[in-house]
Amino acid sequence: MTPIRACLLTASLAAAGVAQAQTAPSTPAPATKAEDSSLTWKGITLYGIVDIGIQYDTHSAPFSDYFPAVSGALVQKNDYDSPTGIAGNNLSQSRIGISGNEPIAGDWAGVFRFETFFNPWSGDISDACKSLTLNNGKALTAQTTGVDSSVCGQLFSGGAYAGFSSPTYGSFTFGRHNTLLADGIAKYDPLSASNAFSLIGYSGTAAGGGDTEDRRLDQSIKYYAKYDWLHVGALYQFGSASGSTNTGYQLMIGGEYAGLSIDGYYFKKYDAVAVSALSAAQVTTLQTGTCTAVAPATAQCWPISNSLSATISDNKTWSIMALYAIPSAPVKVSAGYERITFNNPNNPLPAGSLTIGGYILGFTNNAAFDNQKVLQIYWGGVKFGITPDLDLLAAYYGVHQNAFATGKNAGCSTTANAGCSGTEGVASLVLDYRLSKRFDVYGGTMWSGVKDGLANGFINKDNVATTAGLRFKF
Repeated sequence: MTPIRACLLTASLAAAGVAQAQTAPSTPAPATKAEDSSLTWKGITLYGIVDIGIQYDTHSAPFSDYFPAVSGALVQKNDYDSPTGIAGNNLSQSRIGISGNEPIAGDWAGVFRFETFFNPWSGDISDACKSLTLNNGKALTAQTTGVDSSVCGQLFSGGAYAGFSSPTYGSFTFGRHNTLLADGIAKYDPLSASNAFSLIGYSGTAAGGGDTEDRRLDQSIKYYAKYDWLHVGALYQFGSASGSTNTGYQLMIGGEYAGLSIDGYYFKKYDAVAVSALSAAQVTTLQTGTCTAVAPATAQCWPISNSLSATISDNKTWSIMALYAIPSAPVKVSAGYERITFNNPNNPLPAGSLTIGGYILGFTNNAAFDNQKVLQIYWGGVKFGITPDLDLLAAYYGVHQNAFATGKNAGCSTTANAGCSGTEGVASLVLDYRLSKRFDVYGGTMWSGVKDGLANGFINKDNVATTAGLRFKF
């Protein structure tokens, strides 16, 4: 873990991709040449990433202009096509951002960050929720790729915060943050939370403590500090009203010694939101105005173009993650385990509630978990430096879901119901070659497959996504 001052420049890690803010190198430039480490002027730094390439999927819906990961690289329910096309944000989420660090007293500094995510293949602001609304009312075989995310068209979807930082006491910031759990996923995922090659990068379920919208939290306060070998952190999300509705809190503690780093995490989230496209029946309901008793019989309750279906839950997560950098070899081994429980919410959200990006929850299900759902996620992998400029990365990811269905499907282990027990597996292999300090090229393949309850309603149950691309960082 880097010192606190540098950590603040890397605190907002991308969900839907690798988090890599640019900081000055440790080796100074020759005295005869001005240092060219970053675009920094009087403590203000402009930085960015552009990541773009080409991808072929054996099974995916057609690519999306708006979804940050562009394709169904991780197998999805609507994977009916076999597309080839321009794919971006494969190793890192493309972004442009500005950050600041202003000394104020002693070793304290005032800091801020604002970060925008974009899709270089279409020129659009990244907006996963829009990728879903474009599928409203459509059959699976007529849809494009659409998946939930914490990135839903916000102007500053990566991060927007300000606060104070001290190498001695840590950082205290206020605003929209990556959670501590998401920071941990980016650090301990062998594929650095990449969209095209990592289950826990493409899907924000692990980083969001059960629901990807919680990979980043609005209206939050975050603390992180490193005391010698010890890492500690805390985060709290306010709900903008009295009580626990929409609130959440997170704690982390860990340490490092002789190349070994271990961190543990706990996350409690009230009213976690998971959204999906509206069904044809739900679209008809909105068109006829019967979605609420107070709406006129002929009125449209909420606009179809901005409405989504949602499942609401109270989630509890604990996780442990570790990595070991072998001192005598260019090898880093990392692994992690996460257990998430889903329960019906203590404070149900009514239809018409808003979620991130200003989207409307046109339909809400507050009773999806009469039996507790338990999701277990685990992973392990290696990063091997074949040469100083060429890395080989390999990883395996697994998911296990318990049987939480009720009634005739109680205890099931088939595809009959989404509440049956089920599994998902992902294997990835990637080569990444650095042509220069800021420019690299890469290529790799990710296989993903689902079984039983996790394959409920899927057209195809596996996908092989093969991707080659280039990445420029400044």
